[in-house]
Amino acid sequence: MKTIILFDLDGTLIDSTKAILESFSVAFESFNKPVPDQEKIKSLIGYPLDEMFISLGIEEEIADNFVQEYKKHYRKISCQKTILLPSAESAVKKASEFARLGIVTTKTGHYSRELLEHLNLMQYFEILIGREDVINPKPHPEPILKALEYMNVKDETCWMIGDTLLDVQSAKSANITPIALTCGYGKKEELCDSCEHIVENVFSAIEIIDEKKA
Repeated sequence: MKTIILFDLDGTLIDSTKAILESFSVAFESFNKPVPDQEKIKSLIGYPLDEMFISLGIEEEIADNFVQEYKKHYRKISCQKTILLPSAESAVKKASEFARLGIVTTKTGHYSRELLEHLNLMQYFEILIGREDVINPKPHPEPILKALEYMNVKDETCWMIGDTLLDVQSAKSANITPIALTCGYGKKEELCDSCEHIVENVFSAIEIIDEKKA
């Protein structure tokens, strides 16, 4: 019986900070709005785009206009301005030797697949659940439960690896075990308060899971 490992994307496997910040700047400038502080934007990465724009001061009824401008620019630059985090490739390859793998992200699934194909990693994953695939994104359990349903999980041991509180909360609500990473966008103190397993990077997370299955 194989283990199931689900991964978040931003801050877990990839660093698309440059693409995200640039796309937010373009969206705000398109509507002649002042661009928010970059640290404020980075603190919201992991939430759905509409929620991010609303948190940055955009009225809810027009937030989707900003989302569309963001996506229009992001799709042009995302592959060129996204890199794998250190040890991400080796972590995925090691995990694929003993586990079935999936992606659960609040990024748009279409762009996420393009990115992973560009980075030569998509072939390792059975399923990718993106924002458009669910009604309720993380921290709701729906994205994880949908991934596990697609993978026809019965009594396998299941893990969720992510870098934010959203990933931890979603995993707990779905009754699977989270591992939190400190290499991403989440606040370390929040992660330490909410998750038993805290490590610096995704390879260390895979090592924990490999040891636990032994």
